[in-house]
Amino acid sequence: MPRVKRGTIANKRRKKILKRTKGYITGRSKKYRAAKEAYLHAQRYAFRDRKKKKADFRQVWIIRLNAALKQYDLSYSKFIFALKKHKIELDRKVLADLAVNHTETFKKIVETVK
Repeated sequence: MPRVKRGTIANKRRKKILKRTKGYITGRSKKYRAAKEAYLHAQRYAFRDRKKKKADFRQVWIIRLNAALKQYDLSYSKFIFALKKHKIELDRKVLADLAVNHTETFKKIVETVK
């Protein structure tokens, strides 16, 4: 049975990691061991932050709504409760967009729930 040299497969694996870490600083893009560790961390952060981004945007929408509602002497929590009571099913993203870009429409919604 002939001897199997596995250099090509190992090189392919290393090249794949080094290719993915191309823009990283210092040894993290040149040295395999450092690159592998940096790549694994980067993937973990990317996965976590894709989930966190949704929470961050929800926070932004709530802050924008609360700021817009202050001029109508209404708090965010009371506004959301009133929306549910009047069966107006607009999500926070749409409401925040209305508050920022379409103030007349937002004003009508606020008057409806007051």
